[in-house]
Amino acid sequence: MNLSPRQIVEELDKYIIGQPKAKRAVAVALRNRYRRSRLPKEIRDEITPKNIIMKGPTGVGKTEIARRLARLVKAPFIKIEATKYTEVGYVGRDVESMIRDLVETAVRMVKDEKAHEVEAKVAPQVEIRLIDAICDSRRAKDIAVDRTLVTEELRSGKIEDEVIEINVLEQQKPMLAIGGPEINLGSMFDGMMPQKRKKRKLSVARAREVLIAEESERVIDKDNVYAEAIRRTEEEGIIFIDEIDKIIGKAGGSNNQDVSREGVQRDVLPIVEGSTVATKYGNVKTDFILFIASGAFHLANIEDMIPELQGRFPIRVELDNLTKNDFKKILAETKNSIIFQYTSILKVDNIDLKFTDDALDEISDMAEKENETSENIGARRLHTIIELLLEDISFNASGEHPLMEVVIDRNYVQNTFKETNKKFDLKKFVL
Repeated sequence: MNLSPRQIVEELDKYIIGQPKAKRAVAVALRNRYRRSRLPKEIRDEITPKNIIMKGPTGVGKTEIARRLARLVKAPFIKIEATKYTEVGYVGRDVESMIRDLVETAVRMVKDEKAHEVEAKVAPQVEIRLIDAICDSRRAKDIAVDRTLVTEELRSGKIEDEVIEINVLEQQKPMLAIGGPEINLGSMFDGMMPQKRKKRKLSVARAREVLIAEESERVIDKDNVYAEAIRRTEEEGIIFIDEIDKIIGKAGGSNNQDVSREGVQRDVLPIVEGSTVATKYGNVKTDFILFIASGAFHLANIEDMIPELQGRFPIRVELDNLTKNDFKKILAETKNSIIFQYTSILKVDNIDLKFTDDALDEISDMAEKENETSENIGARRLHTIIELLLEDISFNASGEHPLMEVVIDRNYVQNTFKETNKKFDLKKFVL
C-alpha cells in the first residue's frame, strides 16, 4: 500500500486523537521506506531508516501509533519492553530475541497469506476428510449414514455445530534456546520419522479450519515462506521499544544500576545500528528495520542515553498530554471507539446503550481531573471510569429480557459516582 504521508496521517486519525507531530514523523519514515525501495540497489544500500524516539506519558497514543502504522502497511511488527533486558538472568545475547520474535511474526503473516491463496485448492480434500469424519462419528453413535445426504448437509451449512472426531497432526515440541538461536526439536527430525497424529473432538466448523490449515501446510513451499518472511523482516519490519527510558541512568549517575543500564544500551546498539542475527529460518540483517522507541522520561532525558545510541534515533517527537476535548473525541469519534465497543458488547444481552453529549462531557472532565490529581495514565483512565459507570448494568444484564434502552446522561454519571463514592477511588483499577 503506497500511501503518501498525508494519507497515512489521515488513516491514523481514524483511530488516534491528536499527536500530529508523532503521526507526521512516522508517516514520513514509512514513506521514505517506499522511496528507498524505488532506488537503484547501489544507492538503496546506503540509505538506512531514520529511527524515531517518542517522549510522552503513558496512554497518549505512542504504542497505538506504531501498531496502527504496521497494520496499515501489513508490516511485521512487535512491541518489546526495554526493561526485560534489565531483569535477573539477563545476558547480552538476549537482545537478539527481538529479531527472532519479529521473524516469527513475519513467518505467520506469510503463512496466513499463502494459506488463503491455496484454500480453494485444498478445499476438495478437506471436504472429503470432513465427510469421512462425520460418517465415522455417526456410525460410532449407531446412527444410519447416507454419504450423499451427509455431503448435502455439509455443503448447506446445516451441521456446522455437530461435534465430530478427527485425526490431526500433533503440534511440534517447543523451541529451546541454548545460548544462541532457537532449536526446534520437532523440526530437527522432519522427514526422518513419521509425524504423530491424535484424535480431537471438534465442531464441524472448527474441524474445517484445522483441516484447511493442515492441508495448506502440505502444499505450501516452506522454503519460499521463510525466504519471504526474512525479506519482509529486513525490508519492512518495525520494532517498537517501549520504556526505553528505564534503561537510561540519571544524569551524573554512577552506581551499579546505572552501569548495568548502560550495558543494556550497548547490547541494544548493534541491533539498532545494523548487524546479522542468526534465526532458525536463516540469517537476518537488521540494517533496514525501523525502530521506534518510546518512554515517559520523567527521571532521565533522551540526552542521557549513550551518544552512539542517541545517534541512531535522529527523529525525536514529544507527545502532548490529553485534554478534556481529546478524551471526548476518544470516547465517541474514533473508529471502533470506546463507546462503540461497550454498546456493542451490551447489545449481545439486549441492552441498547445510549450516551448523551453531556454524559460524554462529564466523563471526559472526570478523566482529565483524575489524571491531574493522581497518576496520569492518559486514555486508559477512560476505560477505568466506563467500567465503574457500567458495572451495575453489566452485572444485571442477562439477555433474557426484551431489548431495553438505557440512557446514560450527566445525572446518571454524577449519581453513580456520588452514591458509590467511587469518583475518587479509582486507583485499585489502574493496571
